[in-house]
Amino acid sequence: MEKWILSSILLFTLPFGNARAQNSMDHFPKGAQSMGLGNASLTLSDPWAVFNNIGALGSSPGELTAFAGYDHRLGLNELTTLSAGMTIPTEHMGNIGIGLSSYGGTLFNQQQIGIGMANQLGLASLGIKLSYFQTNIEGFGRSARPVVEFGGTAELIPGLFFGAHMYNVTRSAVSQASGDYLPTTMKAGLSYRPSDHLMVNLETEKELQSPALFKAGLAYNFDQRFWARTGINTQPNNLFFGIGFKPQRYQVDYAMSRNYLLGFTHHFSFNYNLSAP
Repeated sequence: MEKWILSSILLFTLPFGNARAQNSMDHFPKGAQSMGLGNASLTLSDPWAVFNNIGALGSSPGELTAFAGYDHRLGLNELTTLSAGMTIPTEHMGNIGIGLSSYGGTLFNQQQIGIGMANQLGLASLGIKLSYFQTNIEGFGRSARPVVEFGGTAELIPGLFFGAHMYNVTRSAVSQASGDYLPTTMKAGLSYRPSDHLMVNLETEKELQSPALFKAGLAYNFDQRFWARTGINTQPNNLFFGIGFKPQRYQVDYAMSRNYLLGFTHHFSFNYNLSAP
């Protein structure tokens, strides 16, 4: 009986199906840096661009980096996301990113593994990613589909950056028989960086069958080592706060978000630069 109740809660509160797909596991932006900014992270060229906007990875410094993250949502282990990946610089093909993640518990869980490539072409950084996305629901079976996404960033004028991203370009279905589809989502935004210490991000996100979402994020860094971040979302309304610490070889980030109805979510992430001397 308890399993049936929990399964029902997950199915109707987790995004699965046409109307609720916009928050499926792969659609959750990854990394506490992104979370601290309210997920307004389209233009960030950090390693987590592998998940958030593969196009931004082309403008990263080109370092061999490993990273991992842990998201604990609303105090429920069944809503936890684990993610990890690596960025690999190449001489002629730009930067390659590999990412994998797992979301959920025994009754409902989703996994994905993907590989992408991005390169700086003049003023623009462009990238494409192919993922294999699997959903498991106890009593309903398992399904898996390939997912294609692409994106890019560009510096319009000094200090002003534009980013865009499209997820699930081919409209891959969770189940052809039921007609349930993974979300096809389009995002676009601007990042204003008047100095090395301040960043202001504004973004909008639209899933085909859901209202548009607005995101805003603000970050300030102290001596290029410590960061303070905050952000806000609409549809639904969420507040975000975060901090970061980056010595020479590694970066540690923490973020906390609050849904005004459901409560708090905690995010941790860790990056380690394998190229640094």
